[in-house]
Amino acid sequence: MKSDSILIIGTGALATLFAARSAKAGIPVTMLGTWMDGLNAINEKGVRVEGEGKAYRVRATANPADCRGMRIALVLVKAWQTERAAHQLSDCLDVEGVALSLQNGLGNDTKLAATLGNPRVSQGVTTLGATLNAPGEVCQGGEGPISLAPHPRLTPVEKMMREAGFEVSVVNNIQSLIWGKLVVSSALNPLTALLRVKNGELLERPGALALMSELARETAEVAQKMGILLPFKNPERAVEEVAKRTAENLSSMLQDILRGAPTEIDAINGAVVQIAEMKALQVPVNRIVWSLIKAIPVRGNIKM
Repeated sequence: MKSDSILIIGTGALATLFAARSAKAGIPVTMLGTWMDGLNAINEKGVRVEGEGKAYRVRATANPADCRGMRIALVLVKAWQTERAAHQLSDCLDVEGVALSLQNGLGNDTKLAATLGNPRVSQGVTTLGATLNAPGEVCQGGEGPISLAPHPRLTPVEKMMREAGFEVSVVNNIQSLIWGKLVVSSALNPLTALLRVKNGELLERPGALALMSELARETAEVAQKMGILLPFKNPERAVEEVAKRTAENLSSMLQDILRGAPTEIDAINGAVVQIAEMKALQVPVNRIVWSLIKAIPVRGNIKM
């Protein structure tokens, strides 16, 4: 495989957005997934961003053997699919390659490294939003920066992302940003999923707003106990600002619930609860929403 090509693990919303913008910039893209409807549609019609009126050709496959020798991989599957993605990558990522996780929640890099080894795994965070309209077609939910932890193999990744028009920076405090995003996700995602509302509607319901604030405070307290300095001083206000800025967005967890798919609740609120237990902290609202989301039935084994 050429070193100037990129492998994207996943065929969901963010994966499709990164594939389309990379292909538009002339970067060869391969998408590796398990959702056959998505893979077939991408191979037949390409990938598209709503409003652009053009499809971009990429290669899509379910077979890791088709991707052997790849030097750069971008992991954009749901957190509950990370172990499967790690095993796929073990079959195709070059020994000198690197897999960059931009996934939601905690623990994805640890799962990848358990199979691939630390030198081949890097971690980042992004606030980019996207919604999958149809297989291979994505609606971008606004721009957002991509922050990467320092890694000796990431220079080609940075270059490709900038060529694709993304705002990219390398930061030394990646855990601060990851936990900052976790504070927001733990407060917004489960409530929008349980109430079946857009992000902004949480601000219009006093009861929901109170719960959102308490979730943010609890998660911020866990971060503080971990010795992590968050990128904001007031967690409640930070979550409210995101809810206002993304008022018309459907959270990724609500999208999962509406599709009858598994959610990332274990890597978000579940992770907060588990770390809180280790630190002898009480996070009752996180525990309750974790349990409520887990109680919602999943319709079949949806793969992306």
